[in-house]
Amino acid sequence: MRCRSRSAAATRAAARRLAAAIEQVAETRAVGLVVALIGPLGAGKTEWVQGFAEGLGVAEGLVASPTFVIASEYPGRRGLVHADLYRLESAGELEAAGFLDWLDPGRVIAIEWADRFPEALPADRLEVRIDRVADAPGERDVAVEGTGPLAKRVADAFAKMTREEEGAPWR
Repeated sequence: MRCRSRSAAATRAAARRLAAAIEQVAETRAVGLVVALIGPLGAGKTEWVQGFAEGLGVAEGLVASPTFVIASEYPGRRGLVHADLYRLESAGELEAAGFLDWLDPGRVIAIEWADRFPEALPADRLEVRIDRVADAPGERDVAVEGTGPLAKRVADAFAKMTREEEGAPWR
């Protein structure tokens, strides 16, 4: 499912909808999920996580890029771990940073630069690819895909919500 985000506010709004889709599909707090964010430097991954966190009930303005601390945890309706793998050199470093502890069933984990160590991620995850649009500064191409049964249900719910709310051309 792909769409074009025309502004940072639209990117945050889409991320809030993804959080709502997770809440709708994974009704129990015992279900956790990894959201793997993929895109070049400056694509809007942190912007996405800020909107996503708001959608999970994290107070606005708390989320910042965790590049230098590797991961930050935020309370909300679900626990949110926001990780950034940019500075890590190996999957072993990811594990040493506490990755296995983050996989608590009640948490949602948003991972920037997730494509650095895809083999370390669960098979059932959401992948959010964000790319800048070369001829349109401020616009982003966004693709959301579920790679397993739960993530596919979430991605489908997200696409349906987006079409109903905005009539966006998701495909």
